Amino acid sequence: MRTLAIETATEACSVALFENGRLLANAHNLVGRGHAERLVPMIGDLPERGRADRILVDCGPGSFTGVRVGLAAARGLGIAWSTPVHGFSSLALLAVMAGLDSERLAVAIVGGHGEVFVQLFSSVPPMHPVSEPRSLKPAEAAALCGALPVIGSGAELVLAAGATGPAQLLHPDARAVALLPPALTSLEPRPLYGRAPDARPRMP
Repeated sequence: MRTLAIETATEACSVALFENGRLLANAHNLVGRGHAERLVPMIGDLPERGRADRILVDCGPGSFTGVRVGLAAARGLGIAWSTPVHGFSSLALLAVMAGLDSERLAVAIVGGHGEVFVQLFSSVPPMHPVSEPRSLKPAEAAALCGALPVIGSGAELVLAAGATGPAQLLHPDARAVALLPPALTSLEPRPLYGRAPDARPRMP
């Protein structure tokens, strides 16, 4: 069983190919923008051009464009290869990457409009979320996180706004998908934007 993992929801862009849980090959770059130009060549450089029996893709929350680039690639390859496509959350991926002994932790990544996407997790096996993902102002996120360890690109913003736990800057990496519990790799392959759309229909 080969699995192709695709992660494009943040400023990082990464892919990983696994066989029965063993990492065969991977690529990881901090690209900021330009996921659309980087992703397909990265997949093409994997063994057998990344051909897999299933595809796991980051559904967000994160960059609006990045999330859609990853999902479009995963869906396209799924159709071409007749391969099932499932999703996972960028926040859950970061939580499992942290490797902390703390019973609970918070994941925070930079969002739009000066907000951060934040979610709390329990690291008691199997790791699982204990709150819904939310887009909050840093001060609101700090109040939610309190003294918990904060992981992710938004960690320093949350600590600067008043949280008191340790901070760890991490970017999602597709290699860590193998660490996710099965329950966290079964999302529908659709965007998790984490906040309401900015555009609203005109009132009649």
